[in-house]
Amino acid sequence: MIQAKYDQTPGTPFEITVNDRGMQQGVHANYWVGAKRYPNGYWADFTLTPEGKKVLKLATGGDVIKWRPDSPSDPHFTIVVVPLVSSQLKARNPGDLQDLGDNKTLMYTEDVNLNGMPDALANIAHNPGNELSNRRMATFTLVNGAWSLKSIN
Repeated sequence: MIQAKYDQTPGTPFEITVNDRGMQQGVHANYWVGAKRYPNGYWADFTLTPEGKKVLKLATGGDVIKWRPDSPSDPHFTIVVVPLVSSQLKARNPGDLQDLGDNKTLMYTEDVNLNGMPDALANIAHNPGNELSNRRMATFTLVNGAWSLKSIN
């Protein structure tokens, strides 16, 4: 019932956090190219390439990535991109049904489905900082003698 609900729901865009490694992967995939390097040696501007514009957009809009880490080895600086392909959710690893009053609950893992996304962009999405899986709880209720999905939290 959970996967059927996900399959009926239109796909939605999601955000990909891009760290330093992701920036390098994006250059290698020809999603963006260096446009300007600043005197400090670690700030730079990158512009989206025509190939990049086919698969993603910047969450901030425009086509220029302003890479501004606090230091050359800043592990926390990131930018955010949004794939142009929508993603469906997948349910996996269902636990045991638990009784909760007149309802039943089930814990499971919800995954962002990266199918249909170019491999290079999917690889960037697998870098640290991206949450591609969450634990969820589905609640079922008895309606006219049949169990029905009530909610997903």
